[in-house]
Amino acid sequence: MALPIILADQRLAERRGIKAAIFGKSGIGKTSLLWTLDPQTTLFIDLEAGDLAIEGWTGDTIRPRTWEECRDFAVFIGGSNPAIRDGQPYSPAHYAAVTQHFGDPSSLEKYSTVFVDSITVAGRLCFQWSKGQPEAFSEKTGKPDVRGAYGLHGREMIAWITHLQHTRAKNVFFVGVLDEKLDDFNRKIFVPQIDGAKTGLELPGIVDEVLTMAELMDANKSAHRVFVCQTINPWGYPAKDRSGRLDLVEEAHLGRLMTKISGPAVPVFERFVFSRPALTAPAVDTPATPSTNN
Repeated sequence: MALPIILADQRLAERRGIKAAIFGKSGIGKTSLLWTLDPQTTLFIDLEAGDLAIEGWTGDTIRPRTWEECRDFAVFIGGSNPAIRDGQPYSPAHYAAVTQHFGDPSSLEKYSTVFVDSITVAGRLCFQWSKGQPEAFSEKTGKPDVRGAYGLHGREMIAWITHLQHTRAKNVFFVGVLDEKLDDFNRKIFVPQIDGAKTGLELPGIVDEVLTMAELMDANKSAHRVFVCQTINPWGYPAKDRSGRLDLVEEAHLGRLMTKISGPAVPVFERFVFSRPALTAPAVDTPATPSTNN
């Protein structure tokens, strides 16, 4: 068997889907982003039952109500993971059972984009499920163990997101609520609203893009809903652009955003700055000369 090296030409010719997490405060219009996607090729995973904002949108929808259904849809969309042994979620046996239940997975080929609304609710379903598992109870006393539940919840959420991340040919957008909090020094910070700390901390390292949907003022004091796309931004919003093609602020239109990300690559020496900034030496205080009184 030859060494399975993927040549550069083969890698560059592969169809690569965009995986992004989009966060914003409640009511900013995250669900309404579906209007900017092609309804014929978009599958809406509606976890919030909050589709009033897209009344009249003609795309297809699925509505998971339990964490088990969330896992089933993920393996149906993304296929099996051959590294996982049978009896575990996302294994070949799990995929076989799901395809037997849902039918031929080729029915998903028409969808190039999966829109998950929202990862916040997915986290609640996962935590509710986790609290009922044996790991969430103390072996000694049999009483509920919150730490065990949170540990299981974190692993389950990361496994679910990672499985969808590895669905290479499809775009996957995870939508979530952004909370505004104060840290120990009374400074304003923004964090994703997801049960437990593990998912919010690791999610940016899994997906390709992290976007904050925010309302910013232009020079005329008019408000605009936009995407903040770069990690270093003056507002402290969570953001990340692995493609290197996005500006600090982009219009809140997913269709145009995908077109820009899929466009020609920016030369590496334009994407990264390798020079060292000139630093100003700190001022040195000169000690005062003591006065002498004669």
